[in-house]
This record gives sequence, C-alpha cells and structure tokens, in this order.
Amino acid sequence: MIISEIHKRTAAGGENTALVYQDKKVGYAELEHNIEQYARYLCAKGLQKGDRVAVAFPNSPEFIYTYLGIARAGGVALPLNLLQAPQELFFIIVDSGARFFITNPAIGAQLKNFPNLPLELVILDEDRKKDIEAAPPADFPPVKSAEVCTFLYTSGTTGHPKAAMLSHDNLMGDVVAMDKASRFGRDDNFLAVLPMFHSFGWTVCVLLPLYLGCTITILDNFMPKEMLQVLSGGGITVFCGVPSMFTVLLKLSRKAAFPALKFAISGGDSISGDIIKSFEKDFGIPIIEGYGLSEASPVVCLNPLHGVRKVKSIGIPLPGMEAKIVDDEDRDLPAGEVGELVVRGPNVMKGYYNREEETAQTLRGGWLFTGDLAYRDEEGYVFIAGRKKELIITAGFNVYPREVEEALAQHPSVLEAAVIGAPHPLKGEVVKAYIVPQEGHTPDKQEMFRFLKERLANYKIPEEYVITTELPRGVGGKVLKRLLD
Repeated sequence: MIISEIHKRTAAGGENTALVYQDKKVGYAELEHNIEQYARYLCAKGLQKGDRVAVAFPNSPEFIYTYLGIARAGGVALPLNLLQAPQELFFIIVDSGARFFITNPAIGAQLKNFPNLPLELVILDEDRKKDIEAAPPADFPPVKSAEVCTFLYTSGTTGHPKAAMLSHDNLMGDVVAMDKASRFGRDDNFLAVLPMFHSFGWTVCVLLPLYLGCTITILDNFMPKEMLQVLSGGGITVFCGVPSMFTVLLKLSRKAAFPALKFAISGGDSISGDIIKSFEKDFGIPIIEGYGLSEASPVVCLNPLHGVRKVKSIGIPLPGMEAKIVDDEDRDLPAGEVGELVVRGPNVMKGYYNREEETAQTLRGGWLFTGDLAYRDEEGYVFIAGRKKELIITAGFNVYPREVEEALAQHPSVLEAAVIGAPHPLKGEVVKAYIVPQEGHTPDKQEMFRFLKERLANYKIPEEYVITTELPRGVGGKVLKRLLD
C-alpha cells in the first residue's frame, strides 16, 4: 500500500469524520477528493515521478492534502521545519534538489529571505485553491510501495543535516506495527498538536488514525491553554506529546479533567519518572513512554498499552521489529550491560540521500545503529542511558546523563534538568547540570550534593550547576545539549 491510499482501508462510510480543524469537519470522502485534486494539480504543474516537493505549513488539513497528494502523484514530500533559520532551510532545499515549494500566503510572504530560490514557489492562496479544485484528471505514474515517498532531514547535531529516505513500505510498516501494539479503534480521536513536519507527529498523529479510520483533531501549534481546553472538552481519546508538554500541563492545572482521554503517549526525548507518576496521580491517565528516530519512521519501542508498563523504560520493540544492545565491536551484550541500541524492521530507512559514507556507518549488517546508549532487563524492556556522543567520562568512569537527570528530577526544587560533560584539567570531564527550578525555589549546591549522595556514586554527582529559566529544545521537544556549554 502507498500512503496516499492509507485512508481507504476503513473509510467505506465516506462521511465518517476524518479531520476536525477549527470549526470545520472533513469527512473521509472529502479527504479523498482533496488528495486527488492536489495530486492532479501537481501533475498539471509538471511534477515528474521522484521530484522532491518542499512542504511548509503549520498543522492544517492543507498539510495533509499536499503531502498525500505529492505521494499519489509519484513525488517525494519534503516537510520543512518552520522553526529553522533561513540559511538552514536554504541548505535543505538545495541539498534535496527540490523542484517545488508549496506553502501558504503567510509563510510565502516571509520568503524574501530566499531571493534566489532554485525551485518553483506555489502559494496556496484562494485563487490557487480554485485552480486545485478545477484541476483536470491526470494519469498518475505507477508507484511501488518500496519507492521513496519522503525525505526527513535529521536535526544535524554535528555538521549539516542529512535526509533520511523513507519509503511507503517504511511508513506503512511503522503504522501497522503501531496498530498491532495499540489496538486503537475507529471511535478514537487523536489530538494532532505535535508538528506534522516532525516524524512523530506525522506517523502517529496522522497516518495511524487515517489507517484506522479515526478522527484527527488538529491544532495549529502548541498553545498550552488551548490544548488544555480541547483535552477537557471530552472528545480526545489519544494524546501524543513530548515531555515538555506534560510538564506544562502539570504546571498549568492539576485540577483539570480529561473525560474521554484513554492514553497519553510520550516520545521525542526521555521523560522524568516523576512527571509520569504525577500526571497519572493528578489526571488519572497513564503516560506511555516510547522511543523512535526519524531513520525508523520513527517508532521502534513502546511500553505496552494493555500490559506491564515500566517507568523510565522505553518499553519493548513493536511487533515485527527487533532491538539489541551491542558493544563497540558490534557484539551482543547481555541484559543489564550498557551499549549501543541497534534495531531492524520494515520501518528502517533506505539510507541517507547522497550520503553513502554516513549510510554505511549507520546501516550495518541489516541493523540501524541509533547512536543511543541503552540496556535491557531480563524481560526485554529497554532503558535509554543517553546518547553515545554524550557519554561523560570522568576520571575513567562512565557517566550516563539520563541517570543523573532522573536523580536531579526527584529533588523538590527541580522542575527540569539536563546534564553534560564539562572539560576538567585532571579528570578529563566532570558532570555539569543545567537546572530549571520549580517556581519559588532556588536549588542549593551543598544541599543538592547531600540529596544526590543517597542516589548516585560520588563521581556521578554534578560539580557544576547552572540555573536557567528554560532548556533549549528542538521542535520535537528534545533538549538540544549542543547549545549548552
């Protein structure tokens, strides 16, 4: 199956509500009509099979119509991160070889930063939407499910970002595995507040509910009070968020009720065990932690929704996927030992676009090397210890940042914490902690040492502290430790 057909599986009753956006409802029949018209329009514009098409919209029905219309017309969707700087976007456009750039008038007006865009700009104003509706029938090229349908650019923690090439099979493989693991039904209503240009937001909050014939309630972006109001309204049954969203919800209101909500799923970054426990205590809703990466479409592991959940664990591999822990020589490690997490399954990318060397380093022996340090317990549950490149070595001892961050998060004066290694003339590195304090609290270094001494070995206790109002985050909610120094 190709992704532009994903909604046809369960949408025999075409008037079932597919999308809710602001005051408008879109049925599955109307969704199909719009996808078809967008695909016809792109063919009339001269789109050829395999052409890359940049897509820049806030969360909206137009994002979905455009993305799936590109796929039906045989193109490759290139969703752009709207928070990236102009130079970053220009690099991606050039690197991908995109032929078209489709966006709305508001974003189009900002493109004065791109005086020499090497592609055709399509601004979806009212006149252009009339052209789309009037687009004539087209002979779409045959599209195979094994062919690439999207480029997802990684965050580029080192050097320039790279485009993970994902096929229809990759995305569908992840959706089918999520369906088997979750057992959601057609009566569910997913809240789409995560950015649709992000792999988590697109696969889990758009493709999965379309595959199931569910409803998707769309919010343009993350506005805490608006999101709280929608969750309290009684219609949303599934909410997917990043850790910072759950932190804000707890801070905003601990008296709200979410009458229809069944599950809250957290991804994008590690979430504090205390946040999970507090959320379940205050709202009566479990937070299900999972794990993924763009190169895997993205979801790889998830705590069982209807089984044993383990706080601080990312859960177990989805059905049809495998995960193991290996050492620096790619040898399997037993339960309890920390090494690199490697995964394989139908969701793993075909490779990086025009990056043969990086592809060979990341895809080895049929496995995707994630760069994340982890261990598994005797029951196969996986626990993330940190990024391989973030491992702190102090006086010869290994320190995994997440372990320290979890300990810090237990302190009553700490709202959030991020840990990095700081250079030291004798030890090589020492642990340095960035702390966002709870409102009205000022963490004390000596008191913090006494608190942590009961929870961590001495060499793991931070020697340096920085108090800050917020931690730098990427659009997916992950703390950008490269911006901490």
